Amino acid sequence: MGNKSLFTLIVGVILAVAAWNSLYIVTQTEKAVLLQFGKIAEADVQPGLHVKVPVMNQVRKFDARLLTLESPIQRVLTLEKKAVMVDAYAKWRVADAQRYYTATSGIRQIADDRLSQRLITALANQFGTRTLHEVVSGERDALMAAITKSLNGMAQKELGIEVVDVRVKAIDLPKEVYRSVFDRMSSEREREAREHRAKGRELAEGIRADADRQKRVIVAEAYRESEEIRGDGDAKAAAIYAKAYGQDPEFYAFYRSLGAYRDSFANKSDVLVLDPDSEFFRYLQQSKP
Repeated sequence: MGNKSLFTLIVGVILAVAAWNSLYIVTQTEKAVLLQFGKIAEADVQPGLHVKVPVMNQVRKFDARLLTLESPIQRVLTLEKKAVMVDAYAKWRVADAQRYYTATSGIRQIADDRLSQRLITALANQFGTRTLHEVVSGERDALMAAITKSLNGMAQKELGIEVVDVRVKAIDLPKEVYRSVFDRMSSEREREAREHRAKGRELAEGIRADADRQKRVIVAEAYRESEEIRGDGDAKAAAIYAKAYGQDPEFYAFYRSLGAYRDSFANKSDVLVLDPDSEFFRYLQQSKP
């Protein structure tokens, strides 16, 4: 190979390397800025094939997809000054490539650290205006929306980042207050149990008193009715006896005497001491021949 051919080959390689370094591609999932001697020459390079000047220009690309920031668990105070441990995360993406590069040098770790600090501040501010009940259940959705709005405003202004969503994964009490909280909950449940038992005893006493009253009323009514029935029966029996006696007084007296004899001599061991001429033996004496 001659010198001319070698020179041509070298020049061709140099031109190919220069052409290769002069072209760059920005994909749909990326955002990019074009630098000229370290300063931003083009703030928002659109996706596609572009040309740059080697050495003089430099391209910085950033992931434009939705990213997740896992915030460390933070201790914050509620409106009642109760401490809670909050585990939250944020979904974000690059919105302004120029501002993002200026604030973070295009390094995601720096962006995560700064966004995490602002997330902690937003959590503390929003939790501080709500009670424990509200942050746990009552206004959970409103709380998330308020934190997202507040964090997004700060992030776009300072970091060129759009915060799409903020979610709280867990809200727990600090470990040092677990025992006191559980003891307080136990005491509260015991107090409620005592109140329920007292109300139950009071209700039971009322039911028993009412049942006793109804029992006395029913027994009195039954006794009254039984006495009335017994009185009617005695009156009817007396009327029948009187009618029978009026029809044949002698036979009635004889019948009653036989009943008296039967009852008096029912047992052989019975002993009666009577005058033989007593009226009791009148019908026995009359039966003698």
